Amino acid sequence: MLQKAISLILALCLLCCLYVSASALTFTDAHGNEIELDETLEAYTGAVLYGAEDAARQAETNLGDLWTDALRWFAASGTINEYFEEDDVTAGNTSVAVDADHIVALWNGGNLRADVPQGKFGAEQLAEVLPYPNKVAVVYMTGAQLLEALEAASQGLPYTADTAAVCASFMQVAGLKYTVDTAIPFDQGEAYGDKGWFKATSLGRVTIEEVNGQPFDPEATYAVITSNANFNGMDSSYIFAAAAEADARSTITTAAVRDVVWLYIANEFSNQIGEAYAAAQGRITIK
Repeated sequence: MLQKAISLILALCLLCCLYVSASALTFTDAHGNEIELDETLEAYTGAVLYGAEDAARQAETNLGDLWTDALRWFAASGTINEYFEEDDVTAGNTSVAVDADHIVALWNGGNLRADVPQGKFGAEQLAEVLPYPNKVAVVYMTGAQLLEALEAASQGLPYTADTAAVCASFMQVAGLKYTVDTAIPFDQGEAYGDKGWFKATSLGRVTIEEVNGQPFDPEATYAVITSNANFNGMDSSYIFAAAAEADARSTITTAAVRDVVWLYIANEFSNQIGEAYAAAQGRITIK
């Protein structure tokens, strides 16, 4: 009798395992890898968050604001501290090394690939927005380097069908306000990579109005919170790679970007995104 009971329990366990396996939420990322998503994640937005149809390559969007706010919050709140690599911790690199007024976030519009629809959404919707396994990175830059990074990132503007690919580098931001004057031509220097980007020979079309409500200082040190891809110099991000190499405190953390966005939505909004992101917040002006 006991043996039959044990057999029945084992059979039920097997059936449960098969059910969970069959019902697990999976997603194929941009590299062709099948990843398992947390299907328990659920949030609500009162407005469409725009990323589809190259929206974030053309101008500031409410999704770009939310995304970069999440990255800046992650660093400024200290939540990032538990995600530093073991080697960083051993070297004493256990927190962001500047105050909150000098923390900004930059995220390239080409890595916001889909809208988040109005209403309820889950992990699959964020995976469609960012179908890459990006990790959060910290890059320490001078103000002058930050300005050049934005100048280079904006080289494809104004957005057209011909410049759409180059506009992938256009930066959504948190913690700063900047203007791009497209009447001033980008001063194109040597080619960077093989996909149409160039280094900036001089600066002039981008102006940073403020950083966290304070005057922009070209000589100050800023912590730029971004992705491992930008850290490594993706798209127009040659300044990121150079700055990271020059400052040993710059690092790639163990935190997955999509997880950080979920943390922000849960901690700051109790999973209810409301009026704060009903529209873009006026951080970027394109003349």
